Amino acid sequence: MNSNHRRIDRLASGLIVIDIQERLLPTIFEKERVARNAVLLIRGMQILGRNILVTEQYPKGIGPTVPEVAAALEGFHPLEKVTFSAVRADGFNRAFAKMDATDVVLCGIEAHVCVAQTCLDLLERGLRVFVVSDAVSSRTPENWKLGLERMRNAGAVIVSTEMILFELLERAGTTEFKQLLPLLK
Repeated sequence: MNSNHRRIDRLASGLIVIDIQERLLPTIFEKERVARNAVLLIRGMQILGRNILVTEQYPKGIGPTVPEVAAALEGFHPLEKVTFSAVRADGFNRAFAKMDATDVVLCGIEAHVCVAQTCLDLLERGLRVFVVSDAVSSRTPENWKLGLERMRNAGAVIVSTEMILFELLERAGTTEFKQLLPLLK
């Protein structure tokens, strides 16, 4: 059976937040949705005790991670990059090794550029990639949709924020469920 038919492995999962930056986010289609769901994913992964890697594309020119996303990340140190794919950035291998993940959840911008190229490189490494459709976008709806289509055709699993969080939770009644539920309402 194709490994994409299996559920995400909670204990082998990690989140990569790609380039949600001050000068880029205002130009993005449905930017509020992207920022809100990225924060929800970050909080969910923190509650579940999973690792998070944040990237910033040329922060001198595009600015830092937006305040609402940065506020959800306690003492984070972004991986600065100039490559479109985070995987090809200096320092990625070292940072990714600390994540200890074979199932990678992706969110961020832009879906058809940095998110897509990161996804393709992760898939090429044999990892399973879960792209959160309502936590990624592009400047235009067309490029957002094409980015998602390209990643799905390459083998990524396309999910929503709630879909991936409930799949990671696995059951109601747990401490993690009780902590996450108010954020989902």
